[in-house]
Amino acid sequence: MLSRVAENIYWLSRYVERAENTARIVTVNANLLMDLPRGIAPGWRPLIDITGANALFEEHHKEYGERQVVRFLIGDERNAGSILSALVAARENCRTIRDFVPREAWELLNELYLYAREELSRGTTKSGRHAYLKHLIQGTQTISGMLSGTMLHDQGYDFLHLGRFLERADMTTRIIDVRSANLLPEETTDLRPFETIQWVSVLKSLTGYQAYRRSEQVRVQRGPVLRFLFQHQDFPRSVRFSVDSLQTGLAKLPRNEGALRVAGRLKRTLEGVEPRRLNQQQLKQFVDDLQVGIGELHDEIARTWFPPPLGMESQSQSQG
Repeated sequence: MLSRVAENIYWLSRYVERAENTARIVTVNANLLMDLPRGIAPGWRPLIDITGANALFEEHHKEYGERQVVRFLIGDERNAGSILSALVAARENCRTIRDFVPREAWELLNELYLYAREELSRGTTKSGRHAYLKHLIQGTQTISGMLSGTMLHDQGYDFLHLGRFLERADMTTRIIDVRSANLLPEETTDLRPFETIQWVSVLKSLTGYQAYRRSEQVRVQRGPVLRFLFQHQDFPRSVRFSVDSLQTGLAKLPRNEGALRVAGRLKRTLEGVEPRRLNQQQLKQFVDDLQVGIGELHDEIARTWFPPPLGMESQSQSQG
C-alpha cells in the first residue's frame, strides 16, 4: 500500500471520530447546564479547554459565551477541530482514496458534509441544535460502521483502525482531564449532592453511562468512574480498550517494532496506577503522561508509514 494512501485512510478515520466526539460534548454540556444550579454551572469554556484551542478562540472572541463557543466548535472553519472542519477534512481524504473505500461510504460522508454545511445556521440555535447534532452523531456512526463492515480488512483497514482509536484515546483523556477539574471543586462539601451529576455528565460525554451501571453496579462517583474510563478492557471508549485496539492493529503491520514499543509504554503508564487514589493534581499529571504517550505514538506511526511532510502539506492537525 502506498504511504500516501495509508495516511489518507488514517486521517479520514480520525476526522470522522473527531466530528462525532465534538458533537457529543456540545450536546452533553447543554444538558449539564440545565441540571446544575446557575452559581456552580461550569459554562462553556471547558469545551474549548477540551479541544485545546483557547488561543485561537481568544483571537476572535472576547468572552466564552454559549453562542460564541457553540459556533466555534460546530461551524467555524478557522478552527481545525470544529465539526464542519473535521467533515471537510474527512471528505477530502476520502475523495483522494475513493478506490479504497466503498462507494456508499463516500456518498454518505458527502451527504453528511452537505447537511452540516447547509443546516449550520439552524444547528447553532438553541431550538435546532439538538436535532442537528443528533443527526451528525448518527451519521458519523453510520459511516464508521459501514467502513468497518464493508472495507477489505487488509492494511488499509488497519490504518483506519489506528486512526479511530488514537483519536478516541486522545479525546477520552481530554474529557476526563477537563471535566474532572472544572466542574465541582473537591473541597465544596456543601455541593456534594451535585457530584453525581458531574460524573454522570462525564460518562454521558463518552456514551458510557449505561455501560458503567451494568459493569460497576455501584453509584456514580469519582473513583469508579475514573477506573472505568481509564482501565475497563471491554468498554469501547475507555483508554484501555483504545490502547489494546491500537496494539492489535499495529501487530498486523510490517516494520512495527518502534510503534509497538511506544504503545507498550503507553499501556504500562495506564496500568501502573489506581485512578481512585489520585488527587486532582496527580490525576492531571497522569493524564498529561498519557497525552504525551498518545502524541509519541502518532509521531511514530507517521514516521514509520507516512510520507515525509512537504512544506505545509503534512496533515498534522491533531488537537492541542
